[in-house]
Order: sequence, then C-alpha cells, then structure tokens
Amino acid sequence: MSKLYIFAIGGTGSRVLKSLTMLLASGVKTRNAFDIVPIIIDPHAANEDLKRTKKILSGYQNIRKKLDANNLKENKGFFHHKITTLDELDGNLSDSFSFGLQDVTQCKFGEYLDYDTMGDSNKDLAELLFSGKSINSLGNEVSLLDVDMDIGFVGNPNIGSVVLNQFKDSEEFKVIASQFNEGDRFFIISSIFGGTGAAGFPTIIKNLRNAIKTNLPNKQIIADSSIGAISVMPYFNIMPSDDSPIKRADFIAKTKSALSYYKDNLTGQAAAINRLYYVMDDFSGTPFENDAGNNGQKNNAHFIELVSALSIIDFMGANNDELSTVNGKAQDPVCKEFSTRSDIGKITFSDLNHITEELISNPLASMMLFKKYLDENIDEVAGDIAWSKNNELLVDSNFLQSTFYRTHLKDFLNHFKEMIEEMSATERSFSPFNIGSDIATLISGKEGKAGWLKRNIKFDSIDAKLNSNSRDKTYSSVEDKLIALFSETMSEVLEENYKIN
Repeated sequence: MSKLYIFAIGGTGSRVLKSLTMLLASGVKTRNAFDIVPIIIDPHAANEDLKRTKKILSGYQNIRKKLDANNLKENKGFFHHKITTLDELDGNLSDSFSFGLQDVTQCKFGEYLDYDTMGDSNKDLAELLFSGKSINSLGNEVSLLDVDMDIGFVGNPNIGSVVLNQFKDSEEFKVIASQFNEGDRFFIISSIFGGTGAAGFPTIIKNLRNAIKTNLPNKQIIADSSIGAISVMPYFNIMPSDDSPIKRADFIAKTKSALSYYKDNLTGQAAAINRLYYVMDDFSGTPFENDAGNNGQKNNAHFIELVSALSIIDFMGANNDELSTVNGKAQDPVCKEFSTRSDIGKITFSDLNHITEELISNPLASMMLFKKYLDENIDEVAGDIAWSKNNELLVDSNFLQSTFYRTHLKDFLNHFKEMIEEMSATERSFSPFNIGSDIATLISGKEGKAGWLKRNIKFDSIDAKLNSNSRDKTYSSVEDKLIALFSETMSEVLEENYKIN
C-alpha cells in the first residue's frame, strides 16, 4: 500500500495529528487508502501536547495489532487505517514518532552556531543576522543568540530555519528516501504565526524538492512527489505576559510576512506544493495561557485543529493525476479553505457544510456511542448476553480486566472523549454531543428513537442489534470481535435510530 508521510511541526502539528488520529480511529472513510507514517518535528521534547499525541498514536497501534487484517482492508470501521513509524520501516531509529533534532537539548542558539569559536567577522555577521531580542526560560530578555532552544524557537522562525535545515542530512530523511516509492506522498502540518512551524514548513519543502541534488536513493521520485500542506493561521488568543516572548499582537504581522514569503517561494510561480490548505479563526474567545514552553505547553483541543486534520483526509482522496509534479514543480497547484454554514459560536454536526457533515458525523458519533456503551452498560451484560458469548469468543469479566481493554482501548477512548470535551469548552466550540446525557439525547440536535412506537432508544435496543450482528460471524480474536462488532453495530444504530448516515 502507498504511504503518506506526515510531518507534524511544532505544538500545532502535534495537536492536528492528534485530531487526525481520532478521525482515523473513528472510521472516517477516504477515497484512497494509505499507510500513515507520522513524523513529529519539535525541539521541545517536554511539550505536553507532543507527549499526549505520541501516547495516543502508540495506543492506536496497540489496538490495531489485535485486529484482523482482512477485515481492515475494506476502508471502513474503527481503526481501519494503518499507522506505522519510520523505525518499523527501517528498524534503526530510536524514537518511534519524533524526528531526532540534534544538539538542541540544553543548548542556546549561539552554542548551536559555535559562536564562541567564530572569528570576529563571522561573529559580527551572526550578531547582525540575529540581532533581535527574546525571552529565555527564566523570563529574562536576551539576545537571539542566547535563546534556550529546548523549549522550541519561541516565535523566532529565523532561528528555526537554521536548526531545522539539519533535516537534509538526518537519518530520518535517509530512511524515508530508502523506503519511498511511486505513489507515496508527503503532507506537512504547521502553524504560520509562531517559530517552529513557520520555519519548518518551507525548510522541509525545500529539502524534498531539492532531493534530486543529493545522493539519496529514489531522489527523483521524492523531488517529483505529491506534496500537500496545511498552513494554520491564528486561531486562538493568548493572555498577555511580560515573561513570554509570544505576543498576540505579533501573530498577524508574522502571518502576513510568512504569506508573502510563501507566495514568492512555495506557491505562485514557484509551485512547490500540489495542494495548500489555509485555515484560521478570528473568533474572539477566552485566551489560552501564555506558555512559551517552560510549563509544558498543554493546550486544549480546538475545532480548527480538527478542521486542519480534515485537510489531510481531503488530500488523501485526491487522485494521482490531480497531483502531477514535473522536475519538482507542481503542474496544477490548488489552494483550499474551509468554512461552516454560518458564523456561530457553538457548532454542531448540522452547522458543518454537508460534505463535512456526511464525512465525520457517523464515525465520530459511532465512537462516542461505543465509549458510552463501554462506560455505562458493558459491565452489566458481559459474559451473560448473547453477543458476548457468540463465536466462542468471550467478552466476559476476565476480558474486561485485560491489558487490551483496560489499558489500550479504555485509555484511547478516554483521550477521544477528552478531545471532544475540550473542543466543546472553547468559545468557538465544536459541540456535537451532549456529554453526560442519556443515549437518546447524546447527539446534539438528534434524538434517538427505537421501535414502532418510537420510544427513546436505550441500551437494550443496542444489545438486540449486537446479538443479531454477532451471529454467524468470523473473528480472529476476542479483541477483533469487540472492535469489528461495535463498529458495524454503532454505525447501523445511528443510521436507523438517529438518521445519521
């Protein structure tokens, strides 16, 4: 199967990748199937968003390993997409999901440049090129040469572009080149208004399109590959802080500057990108904490991150003839934006445009209904009800104590619910569910009905459907049975009882 290599740059990259993982887990369909290979690029190794995303990716893999590969080829159902790692492709890399940035831990930018060993003329040049000021990890104003890089590039893309250029000589790039085939693609996630993402995006593009100038294997295929990217413009506010170099007032200025650079070097006549997606939100909501990285940088999930993840789904669906590249230049570059049906503060499924609503409403609702059933009903019926005993694969109290169920599946679904709750708590909220309600009113704007009397749906109606669907089915394991059976049944329950197709 063809592979989609996704470079998730900076904190925004990790958060968008988290949203994408949840979309894939819920069973969102794509017109073309790819094995997903995520590569997180972030010098801030202690970033809580990065660590949370890596945990979610690992959980996804642990769940999918127990599922029947034959059932997963149908491009539908929970966890049907394969997520793999560079290490699994090659076996010689130490980190499963992250690009190993060298010489940034406990290192100031000047130390990275070997400033102290430079001659006087080179020192003068370095001071001229990096003459700005920033705030260090102690909250003190320092020159850019004294910026601590282990918390990222703190809004300084000029620093990031220098450090991230090590990508071209990295072991990760060598592995990608050795494994890259015709039909494989690249996608880049970055923000445009910070430091790491704004620097990493053009740097990665440059190195991919210039691969032909290297000695790497498959260099022509890489240079002429299909490349998509999402450029995330400002979408949240932050609290003012004298101890942080990050200022809300700088966001728009940096965005305008970056867009001008992209027009001259990545889009327009340059045409380095086949599909470039733009997204932003000027909705004035409650500002996030201004954390430059010292406190771990853990932001609540945001609707814009889910939208950004949908750009990857769209890119996966494009046919190869729509993404032609010749001698490193995209032949028919396309730019896309996203919008909702109306400019409102609380978005539900019905407020999305009809294409997006049809794409995500059933999968996300299926996953939420699955989560609710496991939380509120499975302990009472496991081992006794027909579906839990059919196929001689017992979903009983012993299984509910297994590592797969308690650690992998339950933890993953907890992260899913956490993401939904966080998106619903922002002031441009995505609130498709009534968390804490009964199952009949779980989905905002939809009431579940069952039976010819159209009574409110309850768990016994779902159990009856599970019993019916589990008869005469073949599963490879009890884990495969649980995921495949509930994926099929939850989707049908939503179609029949909530009218969500």
